[in-house]
Amino acid sequence: MKIVRPDAKLERNPNSVVSVGTFDGVHLGHQGIIRRAIASASERSARSVVVTFEPHPKEVIPSGRGPISLLSTLDERLALLDRHGIDVTVLIHFTREFSQLSPRSFYEEYVLARIGVAEVVVGQDHLFGRDRAGGREELEELARQFGFAVHAVPDFLVGGERVSSSAIRKALERGDVEKAQAYLGYPYTLGGVIAEGDRRGRSLGFPTANLDPESPRKVTPRNGVYLVRVRTRSETAYGMMNIGVRPTMTDGSRQTLEVHLLEFDADLYGEPVQISFLRRLRDERTFATADELVAQLNLDREESFRIIKDLEGQHSIHNQ
Repeated sequence: MKIVRPDAKLERNPNSVVSVGTFDGVHLGHQGIIRRAIASASERSARSVVVTFEPHPKEVIPSGRGPISLLSTLDERLALLDRHGIDVTVLIHFTREFSQLSPRSFYEEYVLARIGVAEVVVGQDHLFGRDRAGGREELEELARQFGFAVHAVPDFLVGGERVSSSAIRKALERGDVEKAQAYLGYPYTLGGVIAEGDRRGRSLGFPTANLDPESPRKVTPRNGVYLVRVRTRSETAYGMMNIGVRPTMTDGSRQTLEVHLLEFDADLYGEPVQISFLRRLRDERTFATADELVAQLNLDREESFRIIKDLEGQHSIHNQ
C-alpha cells in the first residue's frame, strides 16, 4: 500500500475508487466499505484509495461529551488498511482551518482535483465538510455534476445492532471486550513497552510486568482482570492482565496495567509488546489479606485455562 503523507503529492488519476473516513479501528463496518471499494476498483481496472484524517477530527473539534479515546493509533490504522488490500491511503492533516471547508469545497479541492475519482464508496452515514453538513444528497449532487458514481454500503449489523466506532468504545469502557472483538473482527489490542514495577506480584507467586502504553490517546478497557494474549518480538503467550489501582496491595492512588504470563516467566523489561484482550474475568476487588488475593488469582488462573482450551478448540474446528 502506498501512503501519501500530508506534505506529499499523489499523481492524479480519474480512474480511482475513493473512500473517505476516519476509519478508527477499521472495524467490520469499515471493512465492508473497503471490500466494496476494492471490488469496484477491480471491476473498473482502477486504483482503490482511502482518504483518512490525522488527528481524529473529534480531537480537534471536541464534542460536548468530552475528549475522544481512540481504537487505533495511526500506525495501527495504516497497517489494518494495508492488510485489507487498499492500494493508496491519503492522509489529510485535520486542523480547525481544514474543518471550515464546505462540503463542496472538500470534494472539489481534495478528491476531484488532487486524487481524481470514478466512484466514491461510503457508508450510509457518511457526513463531510464544515459542521458535517454534507451527506448522501449533497454527494450525489456532486456526482451528477462531475460525472462520478456513488455507492453507499449498508450498515454492518451484529446481533441486529449497527457496528460503529462509538459502540466499540462504549463496549470497552464497560469492559465488554468480547463485544468489541465481535464488532472489530479481531481482539482489541494495546501496544506498549514493559516497564519495571514494584515486584510485589513475584512475592505472591504471580510475577507481573507493567505495561507502559504507547499511546495515551487509546481506549483503556474498564478496570478489572482480563485474559489476554501477549505478543513480544519473539514469543506469543497467554496472560492475565489487571487494569486498576491494586487496592489490596497499594493505596489505590494510581492506575496500573499489569500482566502475568500464564505459561512462562520471562524478563520482558524494556520489550515492546502487543496485548490483545480476549475475555473479562472479573471486576477488580479489595481483599482482606494477601492470602485471599492469592486464592482468587489461582481461581482466575484456572478459569483462564478453561477459556484457553475452549478458544483453541474453536480455532482447531475452524481450521479443519
